[in-house]
Amino acid sequence: MINLGKKISELKKRKGAVILAHSYQLPEIQGLADFVGDSLELSRKAATLEEDPIVFCGVEFMAESAKILSPQKTILLPRREAGCFLAEMIDIEGLRRLKAEHPEARVVCYVNTPADIKAESDVCCTSANAAKVVSNIEAEEIIFVPDRNLAHYVSRHTDKRIIPWDGYCYVHQRMRAYELEATKLAHPEAKVLVHPECRPEVVEMADEVLSTSGILRFCRESNNGSFIIGTEEGLIYRARLENPDKMFYPLGAPQMCAYMKVTRITDLYDSLNEEKYQIELPEDIAVKARVSLDQMLKYI
Repeated sequence: MINLGKKISELKKRKGAVILAHSYQLPEIQGLADFVGDSLELSRKAATLEEDPIVFCGVEFMAESAKILSPQKTILLPRREAGCFLAEMIDIEGLRRLKAEHPEARVVCYVNTPADIKAESDVCCTSANAAKVVSNIEAEEIIFVPDRNLAHYVSRHTDKRIIPWDGYCYVHQRMRAYELEATKLAHPEAKVLVHPECRPEVVEMADEVLSTSGILRFCRESNNGSFIIGTEEGLIYRARLENPDKMFYPLGAPQMCAYMKVTRITDLYDSLNEEKYQIELPEDIAVKARVSLDQMLKYI
């Protein structure tokens, strides 16, 4: 693995490439990345970089977002199978039917969606700015896709009528209130930080409800010495790296995203070496999706 890591570094330098990795990626992938962050952070970073190609170690919708924001660059996804359970729960025909049923509603799509869904939406959002985006839309009804738990969280922070799509992230859906109660009993001094994709009853028990980047920022800035983290286990690895003097506990059994963990160091090497798999999008989809992403960026 050490030799392959060295080969990746040499290959990256020779090709003038840059490696981006999501915080849920395997530790060895994070260790080889030039930048580690959440999906939007990395897509925006891609747009500012001079390097080309860009290897996006994440899942497909993230690499698509990078391509939408940087259409002139070569965006590589190391594993073709790196999809997203949540993103795959919504389909364009279903969204169009829902829009027809609610003609006065505006569509807000979570960034965790395929490009064609972004193109069919009025504005995109992140978990961090979802409530702000929804509150600022001039419409009383909001179709919110695809995460029902994030939709519920948004409904608690706005006076708009939220029409949710019935999707969810299977990783966050597995985190249960009784597990959190047990973990809090074991670590009563710990602050509870959870992602808004968690079940409503888990969100209600948290001290803070934050995006992945928000969780990391809170842990860095907090004077508290221990935290219970309600999101994918990869973020706990990164939090421990950044805060070696603090303690981090998973909310119940550690939860792993199989889609995020499918990318291996051998895939990263092959992607760099053979420049695969390149993200390509139909121009009309990319242009329309860019509009919804640009609208979102007003609220960052």
